[in-house]
Amino acid sequence: MLLPIHDQNPIVHIRFQAVTFLIIAASVGGFVWEVTLPATTEAELRFYRLAFVPARLFGTADGTVGPDLVWGLGSIASSMFLHAGFWHLLGNMVFLWVYGDNVEDATGHARFILFYLLCGVAAALAQSAADIHTAIPMIGASGAISGVLGAYLILHPRARILVMTFFFLTFHVRAMWLIGFWIAYQVVLGILDDGKAGVAWWAHVGGFVAGAALIPVFKRRGVRLFDRGGPRQRSSIPRIPPRRRR
Repeated sequence: MLLPIHDQNPIVHIRFQAVTFLIIAASVGGFVWEVTLPATTEAELRFYRLAFVPARLFGTADGTVGPDLVWGLGSIASSMFLHAGFWHLLGNMVFLWVYGDNVEDATGHARFILFYLLCGVAAALAQSAADIHTAIPMIGASGAISGVLGAYLILHPRARILVMTFFFLTFHVRAMWLIGFWIAYQVVLGILDDGKAGVAWWAHVGGFVAGAALIPVFKRRGVRLFDRGGPRQRSSIPRIPPRRRR
């Protein structure tokens, strides 16, 4: 496992990643709400209503549940702020904190909100494609965050990321290799998964593809892709003015 800790990639257009911070705060708040729910059938039904269920959007094959576009799409948004456990929440929020600030910097605050939600919708629909009539609930922000990773790869493939692996070993790696390995891993596990893992691999892939495709549209004017034309560090060695030969 490679866990990103920090990237050597400062923000230049915004002072603070306010939307990224608010998404994290809302996700933490959603998790606190989850763990404080009483162990009752009514509480379980309330939780189920906020999770995304493909059958709620497309209907069931036998017609027992009819499609509801408003409720179905709304539950995609609400499900992005629910998590299956503490480690699920922590892992997602670390990824969002490391990569989200630069994507928010490239898009601006308002457009980043829409970008994030659209990636979440694309992720949910990609996972639903395997069985649009399933009643298995889906929760978690990883699909939308995968879109953030896709955007980051298009914007800053050469950025250096500090990662931590087993036994707390740390090292730097280029974003293109780290994120490239991550998405390849999701595809392989999506192909090999027999449905017992309980992980929405194709939501990760769908969100990633959406983020990579949407960022050229959502970025600020003047923001270059693939680290082209980015700010460069000035040399600390003073330039010596040319002199005439005697």
